[in-house]
Amino acid sequence: MARAEGAQAVAHGATGKGNDQVRFELAVGVLAPDLRTIAPWREWDFASRTDLIRFAKENGIPVPSDKKGSDHSMDRNLLHLSFEGGELEDPANEPGPDTYLLTVPPEKAPDAPEYISIDFEHGDPVAVNGERLSPATLIKRLNMLGGKHAIGRIDIVENRFVGMKSRGVYETPGGTILHIAHRDLEGICLDREVMHLRDSLIPKYAEMVYNGFWYAPERRALQAMVDESQQRVTGTVRLKLYKGQAYPVGRTSPNSLYNPKLATFEKDEVYNQADASGFIRLVGLRLRGQGL
Repeated sequence: MARAEGAQAVAHGATGKGNDQVRFELAVGVLAPDLRTIAPWREWDFASRTDLIRFAKENGIPVPSDKKGSDHSMDRNLLHLSFEGGELEDPANEPGPDTYLLTVPPEKAPDAPEYISIDFEHGDPVAVNGERLSPATLIKRLNMLGGKHAIGRIDIVENRFVGMKSRGVYETPGGTILHIAHRDLEGICLDREVMHLRDSLIPKYAEMVYNGFWYAPERRALQAMVDESQQRVTGTVRLKLYKGQAYPVGRTSPNSLYNPKLATFEKDEVYNQADASGFIRLVGLRLRGQGL
């Protein structure tokens, strides 16, 4: 927080090209609309990241420009670490050895798999290997496990909100494990049509978050639907971590919709297989009418 011309202000170091500037300023506009926003890269006499680093050094502002990864622009939080700039500005270049910090290369990951379990309550992760953890501690634990097994690396070209394409390398070890485990548990807990509806809305939800509309009314409305869908998602997923991948190998839930008496390939007393003939004739009616 800073003071500018007698008024309180908030400053950020985002460039005028990225999405962060939009996210920061839309959030400030909702939470503290009286604050003035200062964006030095856009407003002051800076033409490059080199200019910003020079300014920081001249004014005693510590930046990791002389440390590992100094050629990259890095953003890090509890869940995620991103890299841009340097050799990554050419999408044909393979990321250099200083790019990844949270995960080992797959080649250096353990040669033996590691099995873990994650417990969920109403869609929220609450425990790892049976140990109940706070959300922050749980993410840190999974970051460590995922990093150890080279899980959570991606290298993509994305479409920024301002209209340009940008290449980025991202590490999200714990988040990747959680995503895989959560989607797997939903497979036995969610009704088919609820899941399909939720999946159809994922791109819109992701777009709103990516573009900075976290506090928008449409995001809050969509969140209510997502929260409702998660009421049944309680249970445990067992995963195998190995060489950059997290494989679900088992799942249990008190709310499971999986009925082994219906799913069995052996003899059963609850399903008349002859009923499928009429079902197939009905769903194929419009296709038979095509006359192809």
